[in-house]
Amino acid sequence: MLKSFLLCFVCTLSLLANAQQAQVVRITGSYDPNAVTELYNVTPIGIQFFMSDSSSRQTAGYLQGNYRWNKLNISSSNGSIRNGVLYFNKPQLIKDNYRITLTVSTDDHSTLQTSLILPHIVGIRFNHYADSVKRDIRFYLNVEGKFSSGKVLPLDTSALRFASSTGTIIGQDLLLEKNDSAKTVTVEAWYKHNNQMYLRSVIPVKQAPDNDAGIIKSLPELNNNRKRKRQ
Repeated sequence: MLKSFLLCFVCTLSLLANAQQAQVVRITGSYDPNAVTELYNVTPIGIQFFMSDSSSRQTAGYLQGNYRWNKLNISSSNGSIRNGVLYFNKPQLIKDNYRITLTVSTDDHSTLQTSLILPHIVGIRFNHYADSVKRDIRFYLNVEGKFSSGKVLPLDTSALRFASSTGTIIGQDLLLEKNDSAKTVTVEAWYKHNNQMYLRSVIPVKQAPDNDAGIIKSLPELNNNRKRKRQ
């Protein structure tokens, strides 16, 4: 009789403990802003769990919590997640308006979702390193992207295409031949994922030869200069 009573008592305590165990009621996702997702297709992410008892837990890694990723069943609408790092596809991200949906299955078999909104480009601009183009010397076409995150970052040919009124475009360089007689060159740039983002810049071509009077061309000339200084 006593054993039966004790068994019922233990079972009751167990049921009460389970009933009082906090459940996940919602989740929020975030990404590491230092990962430069504006340019790269990978970022650490974090999930925060809000419980029914008003407590919360965070995933390990980026959020430095104690919820291990190998204990978490999570999937992404874009790319894959491996140990708290999201690998995504940039063209799909653009198609989905820079939104990625994360789906998490909790221990109590409920399914919750949260979304990440990654930075997107809002404009482009030229930032030339020199004020004129020299013939027979490559001129780098420096283009910067302005992003919704507030960052301004350089863009390359994976995101841009170029054209010029004269000369040759080699990658992201403009090269004018020695005998090119143009006084200016017009360069154009388009953002590949949105042709409405367009730039046009007219750059002067340097006409006067470089002043190389102060350049020492030979060792005898260097020695002669030293002798003159001693005199």
